[in-house]
Amino acid sequence: MGSPIKGTDPSDEMNGGAKASPRQLFTGGERPFDPEDLVMASGHDVTPERVEWARRQIAEKGAAALERYLP
Repeated sequence: MGSPIKGTDPSDEMNGGAKASPRQLFTGGERPFDPEDLVMASGHDVTPERVEWARRQIAEKGAAALERYLP
């Protein structure tokens, strides 16, 4: 087995060799951002718990929740 492609799940090699495409991060300029975008911008893996955290952050802070992670 070779090294995994950046942005894919290494377990994909065990699932018939299918490679997952990395999810594109949206910052709100192209389209409204969603909780998964906030989780990824914060540098974490997307998990149900982190998505729920992101939902709360967006509800409390709006766009500022994401803007703090952008350059």
